[in-house]
Amino acid sequence: MENNHPVNELMAETIQKIRQAVDANTMVGEPIQTGEVTIIPVSKLSFGFGTGGSEVGGKSPRPIGENPFSGGGGAGVKVTPVCFLVVTGTNVKVLPTAPYPENSIDRILDMIPGAVEKIGDFFESRKEKDPEKEDKV
Repeated sequence: MENNHPVNELMAETIQKIRQAVDANTMVGEPIQTGEVTIIPVSKLSFGFGTGGSEVGGKSPRPIGENPFSGGGGAGVKVTPVCFLVVTGTNVKVLPTAPYPENSIDRILDMIPGAVEKIGDFFESRKEKDPEKEDKV
């Protein structure tokens, strides 16, 4: 019996084709430069594959490895955009591609990062206006 069975060859070929279709640029796209702003697309990748086969014997089966082989393989890849990273100087913002939240709790959770950033900016502006109050804040 051969060490390199046709099913192994089918799996190797299927995996090779998936590798050709999927690379790091599929997940995190090429940066798009527009003036001082850089936009980086980010995607989610889902894939699956399957391979199978069998040696087909007639009415009088022959020893394994002498029967004709029948098999097949297939794969599917799905790329879904998730968000865009917007880089301006040292600031990075995430712009999700998902639809606007339908309920109040989801809206509040989406607003938290922006609120935290505004609170931080507020305290920074107070420190700049009155450096003596820095210890009190």
